[in-house]
Formats: sequence, C-alpha cells, structure tokens
Amino acid sequence: MTDASAPTPMNPGAKKGKHAGSLYVEDARTKKRNAAEKRFQAYGIAAIGVGIFFLVILLVSIVRSGIPAFTQTFIEVPVYLDAAKLDKNGNRDPDDLRKVSTFGYAPLIDTAVLTAVQEQGIATEYENAKDMRALVSASAPAQLRDYVLSNPDEIGQTVDFKILASSRVDGYMKGRVTRESIARDKNIDAAHLDLVDAMVEKGDIQRTFNWAFITGADASESRPEQAGIGVSMIGSFFMMLVVLFLSLPIGVAASIYLEEFAAKNRFTDLIEVNISNLAAVPSIVFGILGLAVFIQFAHLPQSAPLVGGLVLTLMTLPTIIISTRASLKAVPPSIRDAALGVGASKMQAVFHHVLPLAAPGILTGTIIGLAQALGETAPLLLIGMVGYIATNVPDGIAAGFLSPNSSMPAQIYEWSKRADPAYYERAWGGIIILLLFLMTMNIIAILLRRRFERRW
Repeated sequence: MTDASAPTPMNPGAKKGKHAGSLYVEDARTKKRNAAEKRFQAYGIAAIGVGIFFLVILLVSIVRSGIPAFTQTFIEVPVYLDAAKLDKNGNRDPDDLRKVSTFGYAPLIDTAVLTAVQEQGIATEYENAKDMRALVSASAPAQLRDYVLSNPDEIGQTVDFKILASSRVDGYMKGRVTRESIARDKNIDAAHLDLVDAMVEKGDIQRTFNWAFITGADASESRPEQAGIGVSMIGSFFMMLVVLFLSLPIGVAASIYLEEFAAKNRFTDLIEVNISNLAAVPSIVFGILGLAVFIQFAHLPQSAPLVGGLVLTLMTLPTIIISTRASLKAVPPSIRDAALGVGASKMQAVFHHVLPLAAPGILTGTIIGLAQALGETAPLLLIGMVGYIATNVPDGIAAGFLSPNSSMPAQIYEWSKRADPAYYERAWGGIIILLLFLMTMNIIAILLRRRFERRW
C-alpha cells in the first residue's frame, strides 16, 4: 500500500507548458519535416519524369530517322542480255566475259528501263535510253555483270532483274527529296519524278525491305543506295573476340591477385591508384598508344580488327578490374574464414568459395566493359579504321583478324561525314543496329547475374 495517488492521464487535446503535447498530433516541426520529405519525393519523381521524357524523345528521333534506311526502292524491269555486246565470240568463255566492263552493261539497263516505260504506255518527254540513267543506281551495271558471270547460260535471253534505284529516286519515295529541293539538282529533274510516279502506279518501282543494309558492305560516295553495315558488323565481331579473350582472363586474374593475395603496401596502393586513373583517361589516348605501340613499333597491319581489339582491350581492362574487385569485396569475410577454418588453402578458399559467389558481378562488369568497347569510335580514329571503306567480307578467320576492316561506330561516323543525305539516313539506321547490340548485351548481363546469383 502507498499513499501516492496514480497520475491522472493527460487529455490528448490539452497542453501543459511550452513543449507539452500529444504524440497523436503533429506539431509544427514534424509538419515541416514531413512537408520537406514530400517535396524531395516530388523532386525525385519530377527528375525521373524529365529523364524519361528526354529518353523517349531521343528514341523517337532515332527510330524515325533510321527506319527508312531499312527499306530501299527497286526498279523491276526485263533486261535483254545481248550476246553481241556481252559475248562477241559466242563461246561463253569466262575470261572473255570478264573483259566486258560495267560500261558495257549500262546501256543494257538504260534500254531495259526505256522499253519498260514504252510498253507500259507511260507518256514521257524522254526518248533517249541514256535519259533513264538518272533513275538507276550507279551500282546496277556491276550487279548485272556479276549475275552474268555467275550465269553465262542466260546470255541471249531476257531476264527479269531487280535494279537498285538511284539515291534521288529513293529519297523521293521516302519524302527526303521533293520537287522544290531538286530545282538546282543536276542529277534529276521534275520530269524524272513524273516518270517515277507513273512507274509506281504501274508497279515497276517498289519500295521493299532492304536486307542488303544489314548484310551488305559500304559503298563509295556515288552509290549511297548500295551501302550496308554488314561488313562493319563482322569487323566489330572480330574486335570483340580479341577484347573478350584478352581482357577477361587478364582483368580477372589481376583483380584476384590484388584483392586476395597481394600485400597491402605502397606498391599495391600505387597500382590501385593508377588503375583508377586509367579508367578515367579519355579513350582517344588509348588510340594514340595503340598507334605508337601496335602499328609503328610492332608493325601490325593498319585498320585490322586485331589492332582495334588490342586498343580496346587496354581501354576495357581498368573497367573490368574495378568491377571484379568490387564483386570480390562484396563477398563477406566469413566465407573466407569458414573455408580456411575447415582446412582449405588460400587458393582453394578463393577459387572454390569466393569466386563462384562473385561470378555474377564479374560477368556483369565484363559485359558492360565489352558494351562500352563496342560503342567506342575515338580510339579507332588513330589506327585507320575510320578512313577505310569496308567493301569486302573477310574470306577466313585469319583475314577477319588481320585484313583491313571497319567497325559499326566507325562506319556510322564515316557515313555522317558524307554529303549525300542518303548516308545521313543510313547513319541513323546504323545507330539503331548498334543500340540493339548494346541492349542485347545488357540484357544478357542482367540474365547472367540472376542466373548465377547466390544468397548467403
């Protein structure tokens, strides 16, 4: 028993003194903190919204500008392969057929287009076959010549041939070329566009999907309608093989040694500082290094994917080393201590326990480094991969590494410099393909992380 009386409960709505109040009622300071938190959340949501808005604008601009590159305008006409011009001796000898240059095939195409126009009953002011040349790509005679050399038995017959239209005609079909824009154009005039409209109605000119843009090779300034990015894709593929097979083992081995085995002293601290600094070095510096070491000193072939891969390996190694060391550090020390406690050696603890747990981060860092290398252009400027026009597919694995070639970003950069608007269109199309590759590599990185991720 006690004489002390129990305290009476405070009225939640009553205040006693300057600082008295209820826990169920927000005071002024709490309201201010909550309002600041809500404002910060609103700022974050607004920042995300602005970022998404500009990202959507960028993607829409890329797709809208690049999609036309995946279609091409063709002229379908029957071409008579005149034996008197293509095989004067009549023996179908391949050596004799090769003596006929593309200049001998151009009149056959001009005549075929004019004949098709006349047979369709299309009214035109042009009566000379040479006037039809403005409608046809400069690459058409070479395509017809390759067909005849592959099929000499077709000489003397009429063959339905699908001919590339000129870049002006293709631009007119895509809305890039207008009647006003050709007022001062010496290559085509309004009468040609009238002829194009009539041939479109008759079905002789069609715009179809252009597989050659994905699988073909680059072309000269005068033949933008024939240019493709396929050979450059092969060049990028061989470069990425060099980067993968050099940067992954070297980067992972260096990371394991520095993180797990190397003594912590001034020398290792110096190495770590230099690795961090190399990760921030502009990529064009690696291009200068590659030019001096691999081309001028080692005398490796210029513009070769092997040299490009070596340069990109130097650039990628710091990124892989940093990401791998971060993955190794993320493994709890208790895993190492437990392995050593049951009798495992240091190497067994690292390779049997630590490395499998760090594998998702290592794979992710490697793929991100490869994606960064895939999109680089500056290092390739100095080793000649931009100035080279990739027109031939490598004829073997050795040629794929050592023969001059280009890469996708270098090819896009080269197209963007050219004067013809058709090349500008193809540059946007190349960006779409490059983004698809980068997106695929990042998706693979996410899937690998989830596949090999382990909980501890």
